Amino acid sequence: MLPWRFLLVLLVVRCACAQTISGEAVYQAQCASCHDTPASRVPPKDALKKVAISNILRELETGAMQSIGSRLSTAERSAVANYLGVADKGTATAFCADRTVSMAGGGWNGWSPEPTNTRFQSTEAAGLTVEAVGKLRLKWAFGFEGDTIVFSQPSVIGSNIFVGSNSGRVHALDAATGCTRWMFQADAGVRSAIVTDGKALLFGDRGGLFYSLDAATGRLLWKKKIDDHPGARTTGAAVLHEGVVYIPISSVEETLARRDDYICCTFRGSVVALRIQDGTQVWKTYVITEEPKVNGKTAGPSGAGIWATPTLDVKRGMLYAVTGDNYSDPATPMSDAVVAMDLKTGRIAWARQTIPGDVFNGGCQQKDACAGPDYDFGASVILERTEDGRELLLAGQKSGLVYALDPDRSGAIVWQARVGKGGVNGGVQWGMASDGKNVYAANSDVLRRTGTTYDPTQGGGLTALRIRDGERMWYAAPVACDAKPGCSPAQSAAVTAIPGVVWSGSLDGHLRAYAAEDGKVLWDFDTAREFDTVNRVQASGGGVDGPGPVIVGGRVFVGSGYARTGGMGGNVLLAFGPE
Repeated sequence: MLPWRFLLVLLVVRCACAQTISGEAVYQAQCASCHDTPASRVPPKDALKKVAISNILRELETGAMQSIGSRLSTAERSAVANYLGVADKGTATAFCADRTVSMAGGGWNGWSPEPTNTRFQSTEAAGLTVEAVGKLRLKWAFGFEGDTIVFSQPSVIGSNIFVGSNSGRVHALDAATGCTRWMFQADAGVRSAIVTDGKALLFGDRGGLFYSLDAATGRLLWKKKIDDHPGARTTGAAVLHEGVVYIPISSVEETLARRDDYICCTFRGSVVALRIQDGTQVWKTYVITEEPKVNGKTAGPSGAGIWATPTLDVKRGMLYAVTGDNYSDPATPMSDAVVAMDLKTGRIAWARQTIPGDVFNGGCQQKDACAGPDYDFGASVILERTEDGRELLLAGQKSGLVYALDPDRSGAIVWQARVGKGGVNGGVQWGMASDGKNVYAANSDVLRRTGTTYDPTQGGGLTALRIRDGERMWYAAPVACDAKPGCSPAQSAAVTAIPGVVWSGSLDGHLRAYAAEDGKVLWDFDTAREFDTVNRVQASGGGVDGPGPVIVGGRVFVGSGYARTGGMGGNVLLAFGPE
């Protein structure tokens, strides 16, 4: 047995060694290649400086950055988290006096009120008329502690709001006041909207896990790893049908490819169907049928992530998923495509690819290879019926094109129309809306001057296309913003519609309501400022990107803050209602 004095000296030496680990050095070696890269899809270093230390650790240990964190020792993870993050202040909350959760009543369930993904809310359900829109005022604000991105679109059921956060906290809030009924901590950040069957809340996280919670209490019912790839995540919300939940699977691997020591790439996009009752798998379908092969420092085929919520077609027994580009050679026939899958078996019935040969990853620009053009489908396809009774699938792409496809002819293209120039962060990004007459497509086309500085005069615009033939009915030009950091008029966020009104957010922080008849602005609110919050968390708004506004029961709910690709960070959920 060693003398106690020797043990004490050894302990001190070990502690001293641990203290010599430089968080900055770990960051430069393991993180800087992505987070210091202009226009990267991950948050920049400045944004990470505002994130809680515990949130960074969670991402490295169990979340989206687990593939990096697993290479680090506990001391190294701690060092880099402390170097980057801010001290945790605890979870500031304002709990409701009555914390009872009743699921009675309708609302907005998941990505769209209907599984056809029109993102259209009727007058009765919206509780808003065209005349009332101009009278909207801020009713309350809720802050997501330690976050700089608001990823998760809220779901509103009865008097409840269910919303996730980038820190992995899932909140049940009172829709009228924003007070908290319960909270749940997921293993990683929650980006997708939450969907419910009336009893269970179902959602995925950025670490490839899928959860079922008791809606009344937030108690975990089950969780399941839905993809073993270290880069897998859930971006789009799931969709439900007859006791089965259908989950799209995307990946962060496209960004990991920036690392010189990363063998790119081995992820394949898929949809997995699980039984809601217990999480057992019904089927899983990959949109790249061939398993990837590693050849030296490269691998493939890969990619075709499914970023958006699938669309349900009960009449035809189909589920429609949209795919992204390939991450590495060889290119495959179902990337950048609309894919129809049999609801019961997952068998692929047909696929309509719009851009063949699109191979792109985050390391391409550095290595002068796989030039893209990176024209993913990131927006859910819309199943809509025209005024003359014909059904069409409407798909908006980062290319700046909107397509109408025939679901009865294997997705044959009926018409196509251009709404933007297109680009890596261009065209239709996260979602369109339709009202049975027109489809409304917001355009991103964000343009950078240098590094992460946006051009405040370029990008944006909202277009109304007639569904039956694609004719442009009107175009609302973007509003140029000032030159503050992260400011761009680009309209990347998903669009929402109610009778007579179309809603679109922009990277400059504005949420605007447009007249569906002619595109005139009816209401405009700048979210890029600080707010007093009901849960006493320091919060501010930023860019409006990703999820769009949710409108139900006379209220408009929208998240603000998007510290990615040079955008303005923020951490607030806002609720508006007529004065």
